Amino acid sequence: MQWYTLFTLILAVPSSAIVRFHCSQLVTQRLDPLVNPGLIPSSHVHQIVGGNSFNATMDPKKDMPGHSTCTTCQFGDDFSNYWTATLYFRAQNGSYKRVHTIGNNQFETANGGLTIYYMQDAIYTSNQSSKVTAFKPGFRMFIGDISARSLEQAERFRQLTYVCMDTWTQRAPESIHFPNRPCPDGITISQRFPTCWDGVNLDSPDHMSHMAYPETGTFESGGPCPATHPVRTPQVFFEVVWDTKPFNNLTWPVDENNQTVNPFVWSFGDATGYANHADYVFGWKGDALQKIMDTDSYFNSTGSGARLPLQTIEQMNNCTQAPIVTEDIDGWLTSLSGGYQSQYS
Repeated sequence: MQWYTLFTLILAVPSSAIVRFHCSQLVTQRLDPLVNPGLIPSSHVHQIVGGNSFNATMDPKKDMPGHSTCTTCQFGDDFSNYWTATLYFRAQNGSYKRVHTIGNNQFETANGGLTIYYMQDAIYTSNQSSKVTAFKPGFRMFIGDISARSLEQAERFRQLTYVCMDTWTQRAPESIHFPNRPCPDGITISQRFPTCWDGVNLDSPDHMSHMAYPETGTFESGGPCPATHPVRTPQVFFEVVWDTKPFNNLTWPVDENNQTVNPFVWSFGDATGYANHADYVFGWKGDALQKIMDTDSYFNSTGSGARLPLQTIEQMNNCTQAPIVTEDIDGWLTSLSGGYQSQYS
């Protein structure tokens, strides 16, 4: 579901709460304090947005608002960090070139990055059926399977999808694999996190087990949370627009049968798209996020209450962080950083 559809729904659902905002790029490098804490460099390249206290360790006790001096997010109180793997184009000769993100609709002048949503279940149903509790300091989570290379392996993460954009408003149906044709206006990736918390653990060894989707498997069903995870949280939803346009007229690779194959590959080698994944570390200041969740009809950073400080896109773009892992990630590369090559199985 894209932003313009959500906007239509919210007009009909006055008791709901949603916020959509953008976060410009903070840094792109091989660091992953959630899956590879303390490892410099981490296994593969990520694009990171949010507070500039991001580092290789991110101790759960860290005061993220207190340690940050700026944030790339539109909400000045949001010092969370959000990140995904980066996307590359593989040419017919086997070399790789990084694909950049662009600002989403209404944020086209942003320095790449991600569009973030926090939503209540009323967005998908006719009324708000549950109390939504904001995350706590030290909370973090992960979604996806980095080793998935088939539909069977990826089916449990059907909330991670791709859309081939013909225009901003004309888009192909969602899929859980890479689009199989050139996309005139780029590829949008949607990453929807679980919405039921066990109410105890701020993290878990796999960074997923402390969270769950509703019993019926989807947030939008309005189904109850399982007894093991009784606390309803906002749905965190990343929307990432990859600017694949510069590669549409280049020669795409072919397989052993001389058939054109998808040329895009994640920074860890997945060329199927099934290993789509995302990371989230909560860092909102005070009770700012709870105020948003308790406010009716809160959309596109405006609403009837919870007036929180907003930044201009220029201020968001000015918050950057120098990479501590120095390597070429932007030239034509013979292999992906970390030594990865494209994998179709």
